[in-house]
Amino acid sequence: MAAAGARKGKAKKGGRPTAARKLAAALPLEEGSANKLAGWGIGLFVAFLVALLIVAFGIPRLIGEQLGEAVGGAGFELKRVDIKGNRHMATAPIYAIAFDQPSKAMPLVDVAAVRGKLLQFGWVKDARVSRRLPDTLAIDIVERTPAAVWQNREQLNLVDGDGVVLQKVPVDRMPDLPLLIGPGANGHARELGSLIAAVPTLKPQLVSATWIGGRRWDLAFQSGETISLPEGDTSAAQALARFARLDKSSGLLGRGILRFDLRLPDKMIVRLPRAPGESLTPSTENAG
Repeated sequence: MAAAGARKGKAKKGGRPTAARKLAAALPLEEGSANKLAGWGIGLFVAFLVALLIVAFGIPRLIGEQLGEAVGGAGFELKRVDIKGNRHMATAPIYAIAFDQPSKAMPLVDVAAVRGKLLQFGWVKDARVSRRLPDTLAIDIVERTPAAVWQNREQLNLVDGDGVVLQKVPVDRMPDLPLLIGPGANGHARELGSLIAAVPTLKPQLVSATWIGGRRWDLAFQSGETISLPEGDTSAAQALARFARLDKSSGLLGRGILRFDLRLPDKMIVRLPRAPGESLTPSTENAG
């Protein structure tokens, strides 16, 4: 009877079993070890909640900024910019972009933002930006290659093979490059370059190329003639190649003819100069 009473007293003193005690009863562990495991689980859960709160309130970013500023205070601070590869683009805007930073601490310098701003300049095809500790930002510029001068609405601009505008061109400082004329002509600079490269005897004589109706080219030459090409890269290339062969064998350019119209397949319509009072009658020759 006394033993039974003692057992009843222990049951009352312990009260209802907790989750940790139930877990301990279910596992083949001693009671002390089970209590430790339960305590660790609760601790990990609390730590997880604290981590969520830290992330939610942006504390890692703040800590990172504070650490970055501390590194900058230790001498790792942006003081120099090493620029390479810029032959045409001025260095002043590059320096301005590099030093335009919320913080000069090297860990906090935003190299991606610097690169993004540099790519907004026409001359910059690509830019590589990197930190060079302790205090230098290295910038390697890859510039675009000028391919032509684009004349549109009485404005002259230097463009590359993709038609990207690089800079304005003064009339008295025209470079020795093909002149593209008309709206949208700059977007076809590469196609024109390939077209002319295929006829090396005509290339040195080309003065300008006018993009007509957003479909085809009119080519003007030093001797004063104009060649009207058909639509389509293949048709234009074939027509110009035939003309180059005929010019090489018969000397078509330099005769004072005004226009050679090659828009009809295997035909060449020639516009002759007109004498005063004479009616102009186009003649047609077989282009062969």
